[in-house]
Formats: sequence, C-alpha cells, structure tokens
Amino acid sequence: MKYNYKHILAAITLILLGSCADNSLLDYQVAEPESNAQLKYLNDYDVLKSYVDRTANPNFKLGAGVSLAEYNSKGVVYRLANSNFDEITAGYEMKHMAVVQRDGTLALDDVTSFLAAARAAGTSVFGHTLCWHSNQNAGYLNGLIQPALEASIITNSDFETSADGWGGWGGTRGRSDNGQGYGNQGYCYWFANPTAGDYWGAQTVYNFTSAMKSGSKYILSFKVKASVAGTIRAEVQTTTDYSSESFGTFNVGTEWQKLELSVTPTKDTRTRFIFDHGDFAGKVYVDDVTLCRVNPNGGSEKTDDQKKQIIDNQLESWISGMVGACKSYVKAWDVVNEPMSDWPDQTQLKTGVGKTLATDEFYWQDYLGKDYAVKAITYARKYGNATDKLFINDYGLENADQKKCLGLIQYIKYVESKGVTVDGIGTQMHVTLGITSIDGIRSMLTNLAATGKLIKISELDMGIQPAGSTAGLKTSDVTFDQLKLMSDFYKSIVKAYFELIPAAQRYGITQWAITDSPSTSSWRPNEPIGLWTLDYSRKPAYAGFADGLSGK
Repeated sequence: MKYNYKHILAAITLILLGSCADNSLLDYQVAEPESNAQLKYLNDYDVLKSYVDRTANPNFKLGAGVSLAEYNSKGVVYRLANSNFDEITAGYEMKHMAVVQRDGTLALDDVTSFLAAARAAGTSVFGHTLCWHSNQNAGYLNGLIQPALEASIITNSDFETSADGWGGWGGTRGRSDNGQGYGNQGYCYWFANPTAGDYWGAQTVYNFTSAMKSGSKYILSFKVKASVAGTIRAEVQTTTDYSSESFGTFNVGTEWQKLELSVTPTKDTRTRFIFDHGDFAGKVYVDDVTLCRVNPNGGSEKTDDQKKQIIDNQLESWISGMVGACKSYVKAWDVVNEPMSDWPDQTQLKTGVGKTLATDEFYWQDYLGKDYAVKAITYARKYGNATDKLFINDYGLENADQKKCLGLIQYIKYVESKGVTVDGIGTQMHVTLGITSIDGIRSMLTNLAATGKLIKISELDMGIQPAGSTAGLKTSDVTFDQLKLMSDFYKSIVKAYFELIPAAQRYGITQWAITDSPSTSSWRPNEPIGLWTLDYSRKPAYAGFADGLSGK
C-alpha cells in the first residue's frame, strides 16, 4: 500500500488515536497515518538524542541541518531540533553568498540572532561553511579582479521612490507595498502571470535613455524571489525590429537570492531590457536591478599574482568576519567544503577552468592554488578559538571504489605537511537506498578511522531508487515496505559508524533533512529524505536511526 496521510485535528489525533506525530512537540500534533496500526510502534520511541550512550560517547553530537529563518522564528522546527538534537547546522545562511553583500560588507544580523536563539536553547552550532566553490558571491569576487563597472543604465533600480520607467505587457505588475523589498525592507517591483504560455507572452520592461554599446560586456545584477519555484529569463532588445540577445534563463525560488548575469550585445540598437515570464505561472519580486557596462577604460585584467593577492585578502576578510562574529559560541567549523574532483581524477582538486560557471560559483583554488585549504585553515585558526575543531568535508566518499575518499585523505596529508592541523573529516553521505552500498560505507568509515582524525557524518539524508528504476522515487510513491527498508538502511549506517569509528574519534552524526523535501525545494525536491514527514509525523526512518544510535 502507499504511505498516505489524513489530516485531522491535532488534539483529537493525540488523545484518541495515539498519533505518530512527534510527541515532543505537543501543540503541533498532526497527521494520523491511514494505516495507524503499522506506524503505532513509533510512539514508543523517545527523542532521538536520548538513545546516545553518553558514558561511552561523552563528546558525541547528534546534529540536524536547519533553515536559519525557520529556527529563528521559534516555531515547530525550533522545538523539534532542540528536543531531538544536540547541535544544529545552518543549511545556507552562513555561507558566503548569503552574507557577503555587493560591496563586500558582511550582513551578519541574522547569523547573530541564530546563535543567540541556539545559545538560549542550549543547542550547539556547527559552522558551515567557510571555503567552498558554490553559494559564493561570485559577482563581487570577480568584480575585484576585472575592470570596474560604469554606472547602471537602469537608473530606477531600488523602487524606493517610484516604479518610473518600468512597465510591460501580458500579466500584471507594479510597485510593492512597503516592507516587501529585499530583506523585508522598503519597496521592490513585482510582476505576475496567472497561467503559463509562451515565454514572450508576458514581459516586464525598462527602456534605456541611450542604446547599449555593441562589443561591450554588461553585467546584470538583481535580487529576486517568487511565489513558487520556477524559471524565467532576461534579454535586451531592439525596439524597431524586436531582435534581442539573451542573458539566458535562471531559476527563481521562494526565498530572496542575488543573481548576476552578463551579455555582450552585437548591435548598437539595444534600448530595452526585458524580464520574460510568460511561461511562469506565479508572482515574481525583483529589487536592486542594475545593468552596468564593464568599463573599457578600467584597465586590463589583473595579473595572476595580483589576482592571487586580491583573492587571498578576500578569503581572509571573509573568514575573519564570519569566524570573529561567531567565535563566542561556534567551536567547530566546516572550513573547506568539497575540495576533491568528481571526474576524471578524484585525487585532484575541483576546478572551474573550462566550465560555464553558475552565477554563485567561484573556485578559490583556481587563484590560490593547491594551498588554498592551508590558507583557509590558517585564517580560521587565527580568528577563531585555539581549541576550535576544524574540518574538511566532502561528498561521495562512500563510493565503492574509494578513490575520492583516499584522494581526500591524501590531500589532507598534503595540507598538514604545510604546517596546519586538520582536526576532522566530514563525510556528507547523501545516500540513496538501492544505489548506495553498505559495503562502500563500511570501507569509507574504515579508511577514515585509520587517519586518527575526528570523523563526522555531516549531512546524512536518504532517498530511494528501486532496482531497474532510472530515477529516485517521489515521496507520494513510496510504500510502507520501502519505508521500512529505508529504516533498516539508516540503522545499518548509524551502527556501522559506532562500530568502525573509535570512541575518541566520534565527533557526531548530523541528519541533514529533518523532514521530507517539499516539491518546491532546491535540494532533492519531493523526495522522502527526512526522519519526519512534512507534517512532522515520525517515519520508520526515525526508528531505524534511533535503533542505530542505541545499538539495538
């Protein structure tokens, strides 16, 4: 049978039916499963962290990945995380892109509020992540090593006084109410479309006072969110013949994000900027929209040595600001994230050379070289606490051939040969039942244990792909029997960690997805990857995880 749920009143569910909603949340009891008898055993389980043997594992931390905004709101996620876990990790909001602004300043108010909320709850925070290639403010970093930008040819960009100059056809549009702009402050501009059709069927436009210059590169920068996740596009156009050149398509989600795109017009007749949203059904909000020509008189690009120094300074500035703001409470950091290549040689570092990079993609190692991790760890030591635990973290270490795992271990040896200390290794383990092998996991844990480092399962979650399938199952398609198999796999993974990692090296395990993933999520959308349903009901995976912790 399929694993479906009925929604009924929480209080009735709790009193009359023995709900499988997490009993530690009390006023958030929801969602009695259709087959209550199959899942009733989950009510007999205590909160997860109670299953850790603290005598044998005095320093072990059971962790959870959380949304900073959800945790700061002190709602159900806040209570569930605090009651079940020792430690939390912000999934996105402590990363470079989320914090570093267009001018290089750091917006840390939300982070400090997050730390204060965790401190008050007695829940520790694991810092994530200081040096990565994704979720970076690449526009800002690239702007430092490229010629300067001229003034924006979109002059009404922030909508604080009006929406003059903006209009369009198809759909609806207008200036927002106060408080709806980026960061829930000030004004922004919105445009909407009730049903999807041809992309040119709804266009929001801005006309320039003078034409763009052909052969010059222009940088489009803006902040955007939408009522639902989807894709729109941007272009510049000649109004006489409607020819155009595109910035390409880009994804929009339900949270604000900053994007930078570029175009080099081939005609001197481009006088109109356009957001195309005819094939997007929903409402889009934009703020701080600028379109700047890269100044041809700004000088040639910097030399390699100049770029290296600039990027080195930026790495130090970023790490000093983030670690310095958090050091009173954060005592462990994912300093270097995902350093190793996936193909063709997993013993080498990732690189952005030869790739078409996403707007939030920046490879520090392409400028700082193989010692980029040495520099990152040096700065984390310099600006943090002397006793902070510093980790290098990667995914795919559980692959059966163990090439990436052994490559990472060798790279850590190289880093330490340069005079810095790596305290721990994080293995992400975004696993899939039916694809990921327990034998590969056990080999990885054995190899990691042999390093003598602290070992952390840093981002554990689980999907399912049955034999013969070409894609993972969606949450609504998973049967109860398959959920039980996922539970068994969780138990095997957690038990293997305690069996193969010596007690002194057990930093902890972090469950990356508390609940199953919503269909609108950018991470494994609509997959059954959590220990709870989206209604916060315990799943069989909860029991498997708890049994693994207890050694049952």
